[in-house]
Parts: sequence; C-alpha cells; structure tokens
Amino acid sequence: MLSHGVMHEARKTTPRGHRAVRPRLLATGLALTAGLLLVAGCTSEVPTAGPALSDASSSSARSSGPADVGPSPVAATTSTDGVTIADDAETTDVATGLEAPWSVVRLDSGSALVSLRDSGRVVELTASGELRDVARIEGVVHEGEGGLLGLAVLGGAPSYLYAYLTTADDNRIVRAPITGTAGSYGLGGVEEVLTGIPKASNHDGGRLAFGPDGMLYATTGDASDPTAAQDPDSLGGKVLRLSPTGAVPSDNPMPGSPVYTLGHRNPQGIAWDAFGSPWAAEFGQNTYDELNSLSPGSNYGWPEVEGRGDDGDFLNPVLQWSTDDASPSGLTAVGSTLFLAGLGGERLFEIQVPATSAATPTERFTGDRSLGRIRDVLPGPDGTLWLVTSNTDGRGSPGADDDRIVSVPLTRAP
Repeated sequence: MLSHGVMHEARKTTPRGHRAVRPRLLATGLALTAGLLLVAGCTSEVPTAGPALSDASSSSARSSGPADVGPSPVAATTSTDGVTIADDAETTDVATGLEAPWSVVRLDSGSALVSLRDSGRVVELTASGELRDVARIEGVVHEGEGGLLGLAVLGGAPSYLYAYLTTADDNRIVRAPITGTAGSYGLGGVEEVLTGIPKASNHDGGRLAFGPDGMLYATTGDASDPTAAQDPDSLGGKVLRLSPTGAVPSDNPMPGSPVYTLGHRNPQGIAWDAFGSPWAAEFGQNTYDELNSLSPGSNYGWPEVEGRGDDGDFLNPVLQWSTDDASPSGLTAVGSTLFLAGLGGERLFEIQVPATSAATPTERFTGDRSLGRIRDVLPGPDGTLWLVTSNTDGRGSPGADDDRIVSVPLTRAP
C-alpha cells in the first residue's frame, strides 16, 4: 500500500499590485502563435518546433487532412439518476508513471488525452493502455501551480484540442487541430483563443470545458491579487464564457465581456449535471473551500467573504469545507451526482444533488485506502469513474507508480 503525506495547495496570499495583461479576444482569423512537433511514440525528450507543423511529424499524423472529421469527447450521460461508489469498491490502475498530470479528456475513439503540467506535454492514453507522446506545447512556463493545465476537445472537421497554459507573460487559452487517428494522434499549429489572463506562481485556475450551450468556459484564479476577483475589467478570479473561436457571446451577462461570474479566488473545477445546471469548485484561503452553483453575472464574494456570508450582494456556496479537508480541483457529473477531487484533503467527494432536495456529500478514499492527492475526476467507460492522482507535483509523497489514473466502478444510487 502506498503511503502519502498530507500536503496542501498554497493558500496564504500577500496582496500586491499585480498588473493584469490586457486581454486579446480573437473572433476570426485566429493568429498562429506557437508550434508543436509531433511524435509517434513515447520518448524521453519531446522536441519543439516553429509555428507550423514540423516536417518531423509522423506520417500517420500527417495523413489526416484538415477536412477529416476528428474525434469528439465522450458524450455526457443524459440519465438524471444518481450514482454512487460502493463502500467496498476497489480501484484498478488505468495508467501509471505520469508526471504531474492535470487534465484528462476521453475521446469517442477510445483514446484519452492527458496534460502534463510541468513539462507542457500532451500524451495519448490509448484504449489498450499504451501511453505515447502527442506533442509538447511551446511557450509553456511551469512555475509553482502554473504550466499546461486544463484541456477540452471540440469535435468537428477538424476537431480541436483546447489548452489553458501559463507563459512567461500570462495565462492563455489556445487551440490546435487534432491530426491522425487513435493510437497516432498529433496536433497542428497552435492558435490563440484568449490571451492576457493574469498569471502568478499560485492561483492560476485553469479548467476548461464546453457547456451544453456549445460555449467554452474557463476558470481563472486571482493570480495572488485578491482585488482582481472583484474587478469586472480583469480576467482574474472569474469564470469566463467564450465562443469556440474566442469571441464574446452576445448573450453574456456583461455586454462585450467574457466574464460569466466573478468573485472567485482559485476555481479549478467546472461541470454541468444532467439537469443542465453548472457547478464550480473553488479553493478558499485559510477557512473554507467551496462548491458553488453558477448563476450568470453573479458575484461569489472573494475577497470580501470566504465561504458563507451575510452580504446579499454575494451568492453563498452550496457546500463548504475546511481548507484542511478539501483543496478542491477537478469536478465532474454523472447524472445527478457530482464528484469533486480533493488535493490537500486527499479524498474524493461524492455529492448527491437531487432536483428537489439539498446537496449531500460523502467522502470516499480516505484513510487506509487513500490515493493521495486527487487532481481530476471524470466519467470512465462502462459505468466507471476515473480519478487522476497528483503526487508528483511537488506537494505530495509519490509512490512507485505515481502519478496514476485509476478506475472505480459506479452503481446506481439508492
């Protein structure tokens, strides 16, 4: 059995004059910025290249032209039934030996794409369990909690991989066409979607997801400048809503602004349940971590309030936990059940959210069955749930096979 020490995400902040980089929104004619070199197999060194697809790309990756229909993310369940993890459920390793994995997207081809925070690499996990390098994204700068963070996929002809990443100047969202087929995926040239999101060594947010409305949502941290969260002109401390090309949707709550909600400290999870309701998970500072029900244009209070408060201008969290117990990161939904990954708390929260009653949390994988820090969680194949550990990120105590993606079976909730 692996032994994991309890390590926590950085919480204490020293407010300072963090000057936000002005955002650049690109609705059409997306600019080509960084390049990728594609590789056919897993190697110890993944080279980078210029702004176009490298001539060193594998032939299998080049064979997929831009008109080819690419993979789509696995569709969310439409059932509104709740699910649960049995008390005696056992985990099974899906992948081992990952270095600081941050986000995983499963594809309808049977493969999954995984971001590795520190190295800036995207790797493919094939249906047979093989790990192979897809690309290293040029310009990724890892410092503290920054690096290559959230991933999302938009199916089409071509399909696009979206990535939230930290550079020397900012956090930004980019996208690249997915080339090749399952077992040989590559990426084309990288295009900017949104730049100018504030960055710091802590509180970079970083989760990406496409909502049921087809829009791209991104969670951003306050970048260690709490005042940014209340500043409607800053992209820090927000949940953002964009079109797939980076335009501001006409029905956003603040006209001309990508801001969907504000007053967040460091949200790293976003999901929609089977009823279509959006949820977000958020790191607190020293008192409370939060699970929030998102409402367009609403303010969630940071830094004026942490956890529940009495100010009617701010929305209270649906659930809150001591910061020693949670440190929430990834969030997913299976039917009417939410699953929330805990980093510092080294546990998984199963949260039943029936349409007509209060949310009820249950803690999983604590104590002797601990997996250590859990960074992300997502629906797996055949009625399972995948958990992504984060013990090699500098704050955990990694075991011999860390980091891992593990699978656990789900059953229908009583």
